[in-house]
Amino acid sequence: MTRVPEAEGPFTGPKIVAIENLTRTDFRRVSAPGMRAFLAIATSWGLTLGERINVLGKPGKSTYGRWVSKARSGADLTLPLDVLLRISAVLGIYRSLRTVFARDEDGLEWLRCPNTSPLFGGQPPLALVINATQDGIILVRRHLDAWRGGLFNMPVHGFDDVVKPIADDGLVFR
Repeated sequence: MTRVPEAEGPFTGPKIVAIENLTRTDFRRVSAPGMRAFLAIATSWGLTLGERINVLGKPGKSTYGRWVSKARSGADLTLPLDVLLRISAVLGIYRSLRTVFARDEDGLEWLRCPNTSPLFGGQPPLALVINATQDGIILVRRHLDAWRGGLFNMPVHGFDDVVKPIADDGLVFR
């Protein structure tokens, strides 16, 4: 896999991968594990077959079935770049939900409940994820990434009724 040359200066972060330099071998290496992770997340979110197909960009049912079968059996699988990007975004949403919410059930509730944020227009965030556009998935991921990073979000209704603030006696330094 070829990487973009490192920029000059004090930047010490990871190098950016140039997508145009990725090979079929790179796609094959991540396709089956990515699909298995997607299937586990889709199951935990309770997605229907149609919703799963939408999230992956509306491949045909037979194509989706082949992908699932190959991923589960360990056979060679090479997914298209668009599908891999969608799976990556779903993994990011899943990871962010687990970071933002202490319990998986709370994250799933946030994903499924109507949201008054202008981004969601009163619809559940999951509606954007399953609407078959990559933009919808990316919007939810970016929203959660920003929330996870502390940049913005509305208070969660009822959160203060359930979770008590941390008191001084609740902090332990060793």
